[in-house]
Amino acid sequence: MNLQLLFIALLSAVLGGSWGQQDGSICIKANAQSCGECIQVSEKCGWCTDEDFLTVGAPKSARCDDLESLKDRKCKQVENPRGSVTINTDKPVTVRSEGSAKLKPEDITQIQPQKVTLKLRTGEPQSLRLKFKRAEDYPIDLYYLMDLSFSMKDDLENVKNLGTDLMNEMNKITSDFRIGFGSFVEKTVMPYISTTPARLLNPCTGNQNCTSPFSYKNVLKLTTEGEKFNQLVSQQQISGNLDSPEGGFDAIMQVAVCEEQIGWRNVTRLLVFSTDAGFHFAGDGKLGGIVLPNDGKCHLENNMYTMSHYYDYPSIAHLVQKLSDHNIQTIFAVTEEFQSVYKELKNLIPKSAVGTLSSNSSNVIKLIIDAYNSLSSEVILENSKLPEGVSLAYKSFCKNSVVGTGENGMKCSNISIGDEVHFEITVESQKCPSSGKKEAIKIKPQGSREEVEVVLDFICDCECAARGEPNSPRCSEGSGSFECGACKCNEGRIGQTCECSKDEVRTEDLDANCRKDNGTDICSNNGDCVCGTCECKKRDNPAEVYSGQYCECDNFNCDRSNNKLCGGHGRCECRKCICDANYTGSACDCSTDTSTCLARNGQICNGRGECECGTCKCTDSKFQGPTCEVCPTCPGVCPEHKDCVQCLTFQTGEKKDTCTEDCKNFHLVKVQERGELPQPTDQPFPRTICKERDENDCWFYFTLAVRNDTNEVHVLEKPECPAGPDIIPIVAGVVAGIVMIGLALLLIWKLLMIIHDRREFAKFEKEKMNAIWDTGENPIYKSAVTTVVNPKYEGK
Repeated sequence: MNLQLLFIALLSAVLGGSWGQQDGSICIKANAQSCGECIQVSEKCGWCTDEDFLTVGAPKSARCDDLESLKDRKCKQVENPRGSVTINTDKPVTVRSEGSAKLKPEDITQIQPQKVTLKLRTGEPQSLRLKFKRAEDYPIDLYYLMDLSFSMKDDLENVKNLGTDLMNEMNKITSDFRIGFGSFVEKTVMPYISTTPARLLNPCTGNQNCTSPFSYKNVLKLTTEGEKFNQLVSQQQISGNLDSPEGGFDAIMQVAVCEEQIGWRNVTRLLVFSTDAGFHFAGDGKLGGIVLPNDGKCHLENNMYTMSHYYDYPSIAHLVQKLSDHNIQTIFAVTEEFQSVYKELKNLIPKSAVGTLSSNSSNVIKLIIDAYNSLSSEVILENSKLPEGVSLAYKSFCKNSVVGTGENGMKCSNISIGDEVHFEITVESQKCPSSGKKEAIKIKPQGSREEVEVVLDFICDCECAARGEPNSPRCSEGSGSFECGACKCNEGRIGQTCECSKDEVRTEDLDANCRKDNGTDICSNNGDCVCGTCECKKRDNPAEVYSGQYCECDNFNCDRSNNKLCGGHGRCECRKCICDANYTGSACDCSTDTSTCLARNGQICNGRGECECGTCKCTDSKFQGPTCEVCPTCPGVCPEHKDCVQCLTFQTGEKKDTCTEDCKNFHLVKVQERGELPQPTDQPFPRTICKERDENDCWFYFTLAVRNDTNEVHVLEKPECPAGPDIIPIVAGVVAGIVMIGLALLLIWKLLMIIHDRREFAKFEKEKMNAIWDTGENPIYKSAVTTVVNPKYEGK
């Protein structure tokens, strides 16, 4: 488990380092010339305001780097402004207690907070949390817009009593309910209606009594009087037109934009659109010679739409915009035949619903109640147009711990009265606006008057810039402002201290100051000559830096070892390795520590080599290994030293004549019993136990250890020699063996003969029993009797 944690920690450190480096490269590559430009690159970029921060040859943009790099570069003061969230207006949502007084619509709050200010830095997201609570007894305005073409005749009869019945049903939901009524037919031009005088008075055929055609009429302004609704609706008459689609879009537009004439309040606004036909939309007006697009303005005179012959039908997008701007939720009550058409329209109009209207509109009240419950049980947030470079991300926390993200993060469903849901909105800016001023966006639930104002205050410059010194003497006699530790040059000036004009940046006199030792390379080909001063190029890797007066130095072209700069044991300065302690060499790859050369016996390289750069170099070529302990071609320690031990102890063996000279580094200790020989575990240094045979086939035992170039030997003073053979038992055994072998051979021969004889006898007996003797007559013998047979004799 510990190893796993260690691995995860190391992996995190490596990834964190690589990400930091990548962000650092973004800051460096931006080539920011001021603190304001730097902080707009990334939220991880900072600007060093230390006046003495830059090294010789470093450009002004080197002050802009990632925060960790600036810390590593010993920057003391870093400008790094951060964003924040400030709540300006935070009126709590309305909580209605039983028996509490009725509230005015403007005193009811369903969303909290109401105003927030965000300080935004480029690339740094800020989050705000919104609360929405569906209020109890929330006021409702409902406007019933009905198609009065001839096909809706039977529907009009059922709607005449709609006012009081709907009022009674809606009072179960809210005590503050108002209802209004309007009707529409079609544009009053050909080919939508017949323009003959008779048809203009009565567009219906036969004995039907119909009213003159009209585009849209506001019959009843929103009111709390259900009886008045019934009275005025009962006075309405059916009209007629020629084509099947109706001019309902003209009517919807006027209902939406004519707030004063309709009587809309800042409450829940419902528009019930009842028809049994399709609709005309933008472009269809050309059939009647109407080419001007709908202007989206109110044109009601005496509650009649007077510009239907002048303006085209509105487009769906135009209608969606106006309904949303005026917080109107639409309920399409249409017959079964046109369900598919209006369902497609519903998908384009936010906060709308479609219900199936019976052929005579008898189910209209149930349809309205069901549609209202469906619309009010779902809250969907929407926002106004975002400034350029600003993005929003929504996350919803709904009932039953349901969390939504993406498109689902903007809405919550199945909300009952009194339920509370939350939304988390993350705002991020990718750049400062060109104006540099504050911007504001509005976030609100669809179909609701309530909204949250979010003020965006962009951080486009550093605080130190406000404390700057305009036209500072430190910036080439007032050629720039000294702010945030550096000169910010005026227009047309350039250089570390704004010492040059852009028109004279590249001249021969100035370039001469950028050539080292009067050479031909400007800034060693590693930089640009700006105003006679080398500004070194920047590398993709921010850790790799060119430096020096002529950009002749760098910190990444030193010798490498194991694919590491300076072997990982030093730093690169001006293309030379400055090694850490205990390391030497051009690539700091030679360690002066000898601990890695110590053998188990405590000797350096087992006394068979020298320690160089932390590695054993064996002097005898037959030895190898980390500490010269391995000898693949050696016979072994015991056979190697057998002759010296034999000659020193017993004065025998191959070296008995040269023993004194060849075996002078041996220290011999004799013991009388084998049990007195030291064991390998008895000593702190390695010891080997040996058993060897001499030319007399005697075994001698000894132990061998190497200590300070001396072979320490403990040997058993008496060898173990085998005793001579006993001749008599050997001879007796050989004779007895020969006799036994002879007897065994005789017995085997006898046994084989018996078996052979028995087989032969059995074969004889078998042939005897199978023999058949010949019983025929002697061919020489002739009988003396002759027998004659009479051929006539018949045997009677």
